[in-house]
Amino acid sequence: MSQRLSTLDTAFLHAEHTDPHTRLGIGGLAILEGPMPDHDALMATLSERIAACPRFSQRLRRQIFDLDAPQWVDDDKFDLAYHVRRVALPGSGSDEDLYSVVADVMSWQLDHDRPLWEIWLISELADNRWAILMKVHPCLADAVATVHILTGLSDEPMAGADAVEHCMHKHPAGSARNGAERPAPRPSPWLAALRAPAQIAGDALAAAREIVRSANEFAAGLQRPSSALNGPVTSRRRYTAAQVALDDIHQICRTFNVTVDDVALAALTEVYRDMLLRRGEKPNAESLRTLVPSRDAMRLPYLPVHEANPVLRLRLIHARMEQMADTGSGAEGLVAAAARMLPFPVTSWALDLLARLPQRNVATMAVNVAGPRRPLQVMGCNVIGVLPIPPIAVQLRSAAAVLNYADQLFFGILADFDAVPDAAELARGVEAAVARLLERSRRRRGRDRHGMSLVVTA
Repeated sequence: MSQRLSTLDTAFLHAEHTDPHTRLGIGGLAILEGPMPDHDALMATLSERIAACPRFSQRLRRQIFDLDAPQWVDDDKFDLAYHVRRVALPGSGSDEDLYSVVADVMSWQLDHDRPLWEIWLISELADNRWAILMKVHPCLADAVATVHILTGLSDEPMAGADAVEHCMHKHPAGSARNGAERPAPRPSPWLAALRAPAQIAGDALAAAREIVRSANEFAAGLQRPSSALNGPVTSRRRYTAAQVALDDIHQICRTFNVTVDDVALAALTEVYRDMLLRRGEKPNAESLRTLVPSRDAMRLPYLPVHEANPVLRLRLIHARMEQMADTGSGAEGLVAAAARMLPFPVTSWALDLLARLPQRNVATMAVNVAGPRRPLQVMGCNVIGVLPIPPIAVQLRSAAAVLNYADQLFFGILADFDAVPDAAELARGVEAAVARLLERSRRRRGRDRHGMSLVVTA
């Protein structure tokens, strides 16, 4: 049975039409031990496992006059070869060469006239490795579902069933809910078209006023000066990644009574603080407001880039995230309310207006994705890493995603090519920031063992 997009998913499509430089593809990169399997055998295996999710052979069909949301329909011209492509790394096959290819793939839009996904098979990595890059549109799958789809390509017996569930029913990042939520009923598009023009105009103006008011609250005033982290983006991207041992993260968590999310955000806070300092900006308490999607809300904490002490930064982040644990964003509630109360043409227009508004307050995004806990294989090849790839849009020049796989925590950072030429330094900075917190943790535990003061100093 065909399904229609939600209003919010339709807004993702509009965002790509509104800004020619917006690319909303979400990705997951699996790195495997080699050699790469025979191409024909690999294509046959991928075909079989992709067929477990019918959405992969469907495209979006727009409605007449855009009176209702686009609808998923079977693509009668579906060709697996169009969506699965193969490329050999140039150069030495280093991680930097791999990240450059990933950045290129994430620099163009998916074809809206075809099923909204691609798989890239990447060969010639150094140390006898190869990679699978999965790229999907957020209309098809969110960050959590993207990882489950990638997992569904593995040899794990239940992975295919999990992939079907997660590609058909998107959940917010980190969600553990089962089953699909029923969309709220919306007025018939034909009845909407027949309503009095004055009433339609009144609804639209009322929705626009409310959205503009909420947008101003959401962005805490559009008069705030721009940061190097915020502003127009180009069509090209840079990608980089880091990894740290989960055992080290857990030791930091035990020592300072914080969460894995807190440690990840603290590491990202340090690298953004260093970036601002390199660019001659003085970080203050409101320099880095960050969009942090969670299982039940869109949180917008200010990350403490003004604090030089890494332990105090970690404690501040923990306190702020605890304080925001039970609050969601007003903008998210507004979108849901509009989708329930107004006809689709009105809410679609209003969301399109919101996408066009400039914003200078939210500087970046950090997404945490729960990855596979057990090591995976694809056609007998061990998956030695799973790296997340977030999108950037609405003047956010960089975004980070964090994913745990087996015994490692992986950070993936996507950035605008022109605005963030030092993107590789962000990844190395993440690893250094975690190492500093780990060293502080060991010092603290050493003092505790010797019965010394428990006060953490700078």
